[in-house]
Amino acid sequence: MGLFFSKVAIITFGGAYAVLAYVAREGVARGWLKPEEMLDGLGMAETTPGPLIQVVQFVGFMGAYRNPGDLTPLVAALLASGITCWVTFVPSFVWIFLGAPYVERARGWRALSAALSAITASVVGVILNLAVWFSLHTVFARVTETQLGYLRLYTPSLPFDALAGVIVLVSLVVLLRLKLGMFTTFGIAIGIGVIGKHVLGL
Repeated sequence: MGLFFSKVAIITFGGAYAVLAYVAREGVARGWLKPEEMLDGLGMAETTPGPLIQVVQFVGFMGAYRNPGDLTPLVAALLASGITCWVTFVPSFVWIFLGAPYVERARGWRALSAALSAITASVVGVILNLAVWFSLHTVFARVTETQLGYLRLYTPSLPFDALAGVIVLVSLVVLLRLKLGMFTTFGIAIGIGVIGKHVLGL
């Protein structure tokens, strides 16, 4: 886990949304957690203060809890979450300390500006990939991934989670059409979820 998350911290860019699609896919493929647990981790990270990238600590905790080796599950999970957090943030501070003296000088480099523009465009695509991955795993019970060269196709399988679908549609209407705030949208989504699960038994 230390090696995997060190690699993630060193070679990825674009912020948490750009990184989490890769972490989710690898974490599920390695058996560290299930897709729905990754959704739970993202939900917790989105609704609590602090950087979203902290969801990697949840992935480390779950992975070590499931595969504790010679340790007890809780001890292994706590150690893994600490290691995951450490190796995720240390490279960022190293890059900042090494690169800070040259940032102002680099502003005039046209080649660098062009490269950063291309990176920005690719990050948008990666974030879209994350949105598709999480959306499909939210509203469908099972999603099959098929690799076609450089393309990865997601094929959802029934059953369809009607309650999750209603929450998604209502949230889109509230955000995009009615232009209400994020906290209002959260409240409405939570209300629909509570009524659907505990009152209607969906």
